Amino acid sequence: MLNHLTLAQLRTLKLNGFADALQQQSEQADCLHLSFDERLALLVEREVYARDDRKRVRLLQKAQLKYTTATLEDASFEGIRGMDRAALMGLALSNWVERGETVTLAGATGLGKTWLACALAQYACRQGRSALYLRVPRLAEELRLLHGAGSFRRWLQQLAKTDVVVLDDWGMGALDASTRADLLEIIDDRVGLRATIITHQLPIEHWHAWLGDPTLADAILDRLMQNCRRFSLEGESRRTGRVVRPRAVPQSSNNDLQGDIETPKGAAKP
Repeated sequence: MLNHLTLAQLRTLKLNGFADALQQQSEQADCLHLSFDERLALLVEREVYARDDRKRVRLLQKAQLKYTTATLEDASFEGIRGMDRAALMGLALSNWVERGETVTLAGATGLGKTWLACALAQYACRQGRSALYLRVPRLAEELRLLHGAGSFRRWLQQLAKTDVVVLDDWGMGALDASTRADLLEIIDDRVGLRATIITHQLPIEHWHAWLGDPTLADAILDRLMQNCRRFSLEGESRRTGRVVRPRAVPQSSNNDLQGDIETPKGAAKP
C-alpha cells in the first residue's frame, strides 16, 4: 500500500509531478510489474514535464501579452499580403531568438501586426524563452514612474535578460529627450543578444525624424537594423473590412518572404 506520508513529503518538497505519477502507479497493476529503474524513470520524467509546464505558465504570465490566446497554430491567411504560413513558421522555427534579431511588422491599422507579434512571443515562451510586451506610446509614462521610484536600473537589467521584447505601435506619438535616451539603453542592451519585435505604421525611412535627436536616432537605428527581418502587411483591415494600403516600407535584403495572412481563428481581432 502506498505510504501517504511519502506523498505528503513529496508535495512538501514541491515534487507534485513525481507525487501524482507515484499515486497513479500505485493504482495501475501493470506498473507494479516494472522494475525499480523503469518506475523511477517514469516518475522523474513526469516531474520534468510538470516543471516545464509550470515554467511555461509563469513565462506567459510575465510576458503580459496583449493577445494572450494568440498562437501560431491559430493563424489563418486570407486577404492580407506580406506573409504566409511558410514565412511565419519559418521565422518562428529559425534561430532568430538566439541570434538576437530584430523583426519588424509594418502595415496600416487593423492588419493584425500586434496579434502576430504576440503569437511569436507566445511561441517563444512555449519553448522556454522569456518575453515581455511593451506598448511604445505608454512607455514614456512607465519609464517616468520607474525613474521616480528609483527602480529603472533594476528594470533595465531585467529587460536586458528577456529573450523577446515586443515594442508595439512604434512611431506613434512624440518622444521626449528622456524617453529617447532610455530607448537607446533598451536597444543597446539587446543588439545581437536578445530578440526584439517592432510593430509599426510609420515607414522606416521616417523613423529618424520621429526619434528626433539626430545622434540618438543614428545610434538606435544602427543597432536595430544590424540584423533585421522586415515584413510589410497590406490588405483588408480586421476592424473595418476595408482595404488599406500603407505607405511603402523598404524591404530588408535578408527577407524575401512574401504571401498572405488572414484573421486568426477564434482570437480577438486586433
